[in-house]
Formats: sequence, structure tokens, C-alpha cells
Amino acid sequence: MTRNKKNVSEQSCSLREVLDIIGGKWSMPIIYILSKGRLRFSEIERSVEGINTRMLVKELKNMEANGIVTRDVYATVPPTVEYALTVKGQKLLPSIVSLHKWGQEFTV
Repeated sequence: MTRNKKNVSEQSCSLREVLDIIGGKWSMPIIYILSKGRLRFSEIERSVEGINTRMLVKELKNMEANGIVTRDVYATVPPTVEYALTVKGQKLLPSIVSLHKWGQEFTV
């Protein structure tokens, strides 16, 4: 019986870690938009309706720190910054698509 409780505790801890990474209001829309390919910061900002610049910067930094996106800076004037999903980020896509389908079925 104690062993069962430990497994549930370990699983919920893992789930909390996942939610810390992608549980923000804007994380999933950003990941979904980046699934279309490498995008500049301004392209992401235009694509995510309702997000402000400060929040987009915060979300992208969090996702970069967690290995979900890569950030490439090019030496141009002004500097060009592009973001893309990593392999780790791409593996989230099936889950996000499933959640989207669930939302369409039960929240509309």
C-alpha cells in the first residue's frame, strides 16, 4: 500500500514539473505557432492574439531555459532573432493537438 502512494506522488510531481514548463496561458499557443517552422519574434507576437511583448519575452525565455525552443540571433542591423522548436518541443505537439481537440468538443 505504501508503494502505491509513492508511485502516485512521483507521477503528480512529474505532472507539476510539466505544468511549470508549459502550463502558462501563452505557452501552448506559442508552441503551436512555432510548429509551422522557424519564426522571428515579431511574427510570433503578431500570431499570438492578445499577448503583449513583455509576456512573450518571458514565455520564450522560460521555454528556452527548459529546452523547448532555440533562440538564434543574427548580426544584422537591427539584430534579427529567430525561434524554433527543439526536438523536445516538437514531441509536445501531439499532446497539444489532443488538448485542442478536447477543448473544441467540450468547451464550445
